Amino acid sequence: MTTRRTFLVLAGSGLALTAAGCREPAAAAAALTDVVLADSTRGLLRLSPTGEQVLGTSAVAGFDGAHLYARQDANLVQLDPATGATTRSRPIGDGWLPRAVSLDGRACALGRTPATDRPAARARTPLLVTGPAGDREYDLPGVIEPDAFTSDGQGLFVLDWLPATAPDHYRVRLLDLTSGEVQPLLTRNKVPVPAGAEEEMRGDGRQAILSADRQMLFTLYTHQPGHQHTRDLLSGRPGNAHAFVHVLHLTERWAYCLDLPHPFGEGPIAGHALAATRDHLAVADLHSGKLAYATPSTLSIDRVIEVPAAPGATAVLTLTPDGRTLVGAHDRITVLNTSTNAQLASWTVPAPLKGLALSPDGTRLYAGTERRLLHLDAASGTAQGETEVIGLTTVRQTLPTHG
Repeated sequence: MTTRRTFLVLAGSGLALTAAGCREPAAAAAALTDVVLADSTRGLLRLSPTGEQVLGTSAVAGFDGAHLYARQDANLVQLDPATGATTRSRPIGDGWLPRAVSLDGRACALGRTPATDRPAARARTPLLVTGPAGDREYDLPGVIEPDAFTSDGQGLFVLDWLPATAPDHYRVRLLDLTSGEVQPLLTRNKVPVPAGAEEEMRGDGRQAILSADRQMLFTLYTHQPGHQHTRDLLSGRPGNAHAFVHVLHLTERWAYCLDLPHPFGEGPIAGHALAATRDHLAVADLHSGKLAYATPSTLSIDRVIEVPAAPGATAVLTLTPDGRTLVGAHDRITVLNTSTNAQLASWTVPAPLKGLALSPDGTRLYAGTERRLLHLDAASGTAQGETEVIGLTTVRQTLPTHG
């Protein structure tokens, strides 16, 4: 996040969108079949059959990659991810940086500070929301960071960092875009969280993904010493969760924490990964060699299985439409049957993994390494080509091309 969306929001510094936008791939590199969104040391990248488009460090993508916004000179531009073309452009004042995109792509929330792991102390926070109803600026007390829009675009989930004089933890709240008021969320029972019972996060958000029905946002948290969920605060039970999946219902506006069992959360944050389909929510902890499966509809842990441990490695994880789990670390991808847990295959790649993403039709797998995006056959792991990507740090999503 780099607030709580490490994989999904890049730190922004107001740099403009690259003027030409594209650079041709190296002659030896195989052309991509799909559009791939990736993070890099140069900012957000759009990789496509026609080349590399550098969107930069002031760009933001929606959680499903279907909508892109970037600052270009003094303008806020919206781009079509499939083609890279600008679909909208409007002037914005100096200092505004795009930070969050609505699910339908029609609204964008902007702040005057870039995303960061720990925001600086400040007494008030200015925000700008631009959308179908026009522009509206908000002047909010405290340290407020935009996070995600509600499904209807009428509210903005925000991170309220505490204390404002020295921020070191935060609570998730809702900014009503009509009234301008910041309010507590609802519980899973759809009742307001009572005063004093709001969860305060002290750990690290590793990764955030949308549920298959686009109604919920799942965020993986690790390292939560002394954390108490709302349900613990209401019941008086002690809380000390080291890892959980924070579930934010974007339509019904409630939040819930799905606890992960020991030893999830005790190893390095990079050793954890999250993936989801309609039927499965999977979380890997490769420091300890554990993989947990949960059911999105019930938000309950179904089973925890053993997988190859990889202490110190970056974990990557994806679930395929044909019922396989691909879990990777270092230079190896382990292929499991999601239903039976049986190991089906083990594939090796030339360099340590930084991300995995399936093509929209599920037949191609893109594996990120430090300088290369590898094109693999999703069924066999056979190499089909590669694209040079300087400074690649994360593979986000794939999208089909037009035509």
